[in-house]
Amino acid sequence: MADGLKLEQRHGKSRVRVARVWRDVKGEGGDVIVEWKVGVSLFSDCLPAYTGGDNSAIVATDTMKNTVYVKAKECSDVVSMEEFAIILGKHFTSFYPQVTAAIVTIVEKPWERVAIDGRPHKHGFKLGSEKHRTEVTVKKCGPLEIESGVEGLALLKTTMSGFEGFVRDKYTVLPDTRERMLATEITALWRYSFKRISDVPAKPFCFSKMHADAKKALVDTFLGPPNCGVYSPSVQNTLFLMGKAVLNRFPHVASVHLKMPNIHFLPVNLSSKDNGTIVKFADDVYNPTDEPHGTIEASLTRTLSKI
Repeated sequence: MADGLKLEQRHGKSRVRVARVWRDVKGEGGDVIVEWKVGVSLFSDCLPAYTGGDNSAIVATDTMKNTVYVKAKECSDVVSMEEFAIILGKHFTSFYPQVTAAIVTIVEKPWERVAIDGRPHKHGFKLGSEKHRTEVTVKKCGPLEIESGVEGLALLKTTMSGFEGFVRDKYTVLPDTRERMLATEITALWRYSFKRISDVPAKPFCFSKMHADAKKALVDTFLGPPNCGVYSPSVQNTLFLMGKAVLNRFPHVASVHLKMPNIHFLPVNLSSKDNGTIVKFADDVYNPTDEPHGTIEASLTRTLSKI
């Protein structure tokens, strides 16, 4: 309370860009590079700064920025961004008595190792597409929270998708179909069940491998077997099956949240009053458009989970 008012506050540093290179890593085929955009937000007991201009308990945001670089330097072994976020959160909550909690958000730029003539290059990388992200909350007293996921995972299949039997009224013009394109750009966020830093398994558990495996489960479920695919009766059903696949495969995941916009490929039919049909659609020519698009979003949580 401050002057009869309830004050809730936090402060931090956003968009701290850091790249870390580990040279000639055994088992990795050469150098390893990560490029991260880090955000730090601290909850701290610094009420006098707001009510009286007393900054004696404020951790400067410039100090937060510098801490990111120092802790990156101290990581002599390759770490995942989840592990790095835990390192930062643990530092801020243990080093500063007035800090009660730290939220660390990291988005990783998708640098991928280049292969030349089938052989991985030792120090050559190319930029991928979808991004890996995490948000970790470390509290001085309270549960650990780790949420990770993927943003911008663009997937498309040219067939084996339909949509029929939906609500019809006087404003409905969309026809039923069992043959359409299905395209989306997925955001998938999964929350781990770890409640304390000590609960996080040491190696060989690896957040980076977990991310790659979860992404593979999402892609495999969306597309189906390579020779025949899998039919999608709706984006909703496909979303549910993708989330279910992640929960069924990974016991450390307590819940998963999926956003799947339905990016439309509209059939092209051209006609005029004078010439009649110029081009008749035959499942071959489309007008790609992402505005407007459908929005489908849902969360799946284990029934026994407390999250």
